[in-house]
Amino acid sequence: MSHFRCSCSRRDFLVRGLYGIGVGAGLPLVLSRTSAALAAQALEGTSVEKHPERILVVIELAGGNDGLNTVVPYGDPAYYRARPKLGIKDRSVLKAAEGFGFHPSMVGFERLYKDGMLGVVHGCGYDHPSLSHFSSMGFWHTGVPNGGESLGWLGRLADETYDTKTRNMIVDIGTSQSLAVRSARHSPLVFDDPARFRREGADDEKRVLADLSRPRMTANATLEFLASTAQNATASSDFVRQASAGYQTPVDYGVGGGLGGNLQRVTSLIAAGMPTRLYYVTYAGNSFDTHVQQTDLHSRLLMYTADAVRGFMEDLKRIGRAGEVAVMIFTEFGRRVEENGSLGTDHGTATPMFIIGKGVRGGFYGRHPSLTDLDEGNMKMTTDFRRVYATMIKEWLGYDDTRAVLKGSFDPLGVFASS
Repeated sequence: MSHFRCSCSRRDFLVRGLYGIGVGAGLPLVLSRTSAALAAQALEGTSVEKHPERILVVIELAGGNDGLNTVVPYGDPAYYRARPKLGIKDRSVLKAAEGFGFHPSMVGFERLYKDGMLGVVHGCGYDHPSLSHFSSMGFWHTGVPNGGESLGWLGRLADETYDTKTRNMIVDIGTSQSLAVRSARHSPLVFDDPARFRREGADDEKRVLADLSRPRMTANATLEFLASTAQNATASSDFVRQASAGYQTPVDYGVGGGLGGNLQRVTSLIAAGMPTRLYYVTYAGNSFDTHVQQTDLHSRLLMYTADAVRGFMEDLKRIGRAGEVAVMIFTEFGRRVEENGSLGTDHGTATPMFIIGKGVRGGFYGRHPSLTDLDEGNMKMTTDFRRVYATMIKEWLGYDDTRAVLKGSFDPLGVFASS
């Protein structure tokens, strides 16, 4: 190993070096094993065969989106009593099912709903909810509320279903890697701006990574794994930059930049033949944390989201891949029923989730929480969010052992027309 000397520690090398090009969450879990046999075992895996062509795109709306002003219960007088100023007027709501509709800025979702491609799941949450952004998001990321789980639910899904000999099964588009994609066997690609998707770190770290990226034969399984991952990272970063830079589309993903741009990057990778089956896309920052003067900000955020997702689905149809992709949208919690004194809403609990795709049975699922039977001002969860996860895992991706991934038994919702 003297050939790979570096003044940095192994921890610094992994975190600042490989992580700088979006690869690294899986590596410490492998390299921390002292046995070469265990390191080699990390290269083994299984593959899902039922629907190997299908792709899942997960969108995170960080900050706690106000579900009541997103999917508006305009038929419930209690909604207007609790929100005399922030409540969306009946005449403005984009009507959908009886008594429910979308915020008036969500024309993109209205179109998807009318096309039968949008499923709305009422009242999603978990028992003993946390109102902390950090804690609650961690529970959604791991799929194990209050459980202390170290791996993400998408990371565990990849470990259970996809052969590790096939690289780049997970792509995370955001400023930092999400816990949701942390895996024991797969190293997700993580990037924000494809043009800057390249090695970062000190000069000595870059020299070591360049050396590792050169093909070599070695009997050391741990070193072989590290070298293989470094080589893949170099090739993958080049592929991502070229695919993104070369992609052109007439489809409008809306304004607002962030989410629309990230979803267009996903489309470019799908069009370029990237083998990725799990994409994780984050709406930048805690954008949806609307404590103060919510009305205008929330309206813009919902418009950007709905237009971006509609554009994404339209673009997938244009390139002939719409039937292979499904989208799931979540946020870490909803908001309280009553508006606050600053014309905003405070941290709450139950909130809707969304499932979008050509194979979706469009409509509403689950039961909307009561707006009068509350728990200290918060709605009571009516759908465990892991049922939505189970729906995506079993109904969409075709992996039956959801218990192994979710560490519990959760029934799918019957959202997809065929499985």
